[in-house]
Amino acid sequence: MSEPSTTIPGTAVRPVHEQAVDGFGSVRVRPLDPHADAAVVHAWTGAERASFWGMNGLTRDQVSEIYAHMAGLDTHHAFLILRDDVPVALLQTYEPEADRVSECYEVLPGDIGVHLLLAPAGPEGARPGWTSVLLGVVAAYVFGTLDRRRVVVDPDVRNEKAVARFLKQGFEAGPVVVLPEVDIPDVHIPAKEAQLAFLTREVAFGV
Repeated sequence: MSEPSTTIPGTAVRPVHEQAVDGFGSVRVRPLDPHADAAVVHAWTGAERASFWGMNGLTRDQVSEIYAHMAGLDTHHAFLILRDDVPVALLQTYEPEADRVSECYEVLPGDIGVHLLLAPAGPEGARPGWTSVLLGVVAAYVFGTLDRRRVVVDPDVRNEKAVARFLKQGFEAGPVVVLPEVDIPDVHIPAKEAQLAFLTREVAFGV
């Protein structure tokens, strides 16, 4: 993927993780601002390429409301990943025991769930290697900064590209499961057939 050209408000928000990547640049992970970042996130999540993210068709205000709600939770968090102050990915982390995925596998101490949406490629087209770099930054954040032991991801089983990316990064495929529907006041998430995959700290860091 290629570097987007749009910069956004909120770059002064204190990052939770910073990392210099040789040949790539300075990467920061900072909390998502539900209001200041709404336009960028809405553009990403509303695109057809992001259909598996589950937010197609929502307005910018609806996207902002969703992330404002998430900002008030202790178990689910949203972040922007920036390369040299340019947003390149949307990261969400969550406690698996507080998520529907807990109904589909045995949650172990030190587990953390991750969702990652890459920004669309810029006018220059795709840039090989970006996905691997950004997944590496996410691994450094959750295993290093957060001191977790294992990452679980649950991409839609139809999203073959995402599944392949995770497996290439060292994730071990788990079972194919059906994540149950969530239907509570103000929140409706349809059931999803997902491919679970897991990455341990030992595999990520080769120890």
